[in-house]
Amino acid sequence: MSDWKKHLAGDEIIARLLQPERLYTADETAMRDGAPRQAGIYAWYFDAIPAGVDASQCHRHAGWTLLYCGLSPKKPPTNGRPPSRSHIHQRLRTHFRGNAAGSTLRLMLGCLLEAEIGTVLRRVGTTGWLTFTNPGEQLLNHGRDTHARVAWAVGADNGRYAPIRDAQLGL
Repeated sequence: MSDWKKHLAGDEIIARLLQPERLYTADETAMRDGAPRQAGIYAWYFDAIPAGVDASQCHRHAGWTLLYCGLSPKKPPTNGRPPSRSHIHQRLRTHFRGNAAGSTLRLMLGCLLEAEIGTVLRRVGTTGWLTFTNPGEQLLNHGRDTHARVAWAVGADNGRYAPIRDAQLGL
């Protein structure tokens, strides 16, 4: 059993992520009453595993494989900057429709799928942000719409659930 599973065994929020009542699509999360505008934890399930990813130890639910978890907002910074005011709805929108610069999930998937779908990571603009440029980001959107679903639980304490985010599960 992985360290995060031991650390959070019997936790109600984790149980809701591992046995969700349902998994949501990109369109469902984007709806006005879709994903909650609250702090929490979210879990990404996939029906197709990217080449090179060993998902043999990953949790499975109803034919979907849990590969990634995230927290929103992220842990408060220790450098004096104000804490993030992000919430689950904003983070999922970024993961589903943003770019690689704003989403570790998009960055990892785009790199893993480069040979399969033709994404190429580039530095752009004066900031040097990483992106797959518009065509590559659109390919990621289509793949995510087709092969990814998400579940969430509100009210998660980011400090308590950081081991899951840090483990990055399958990805």
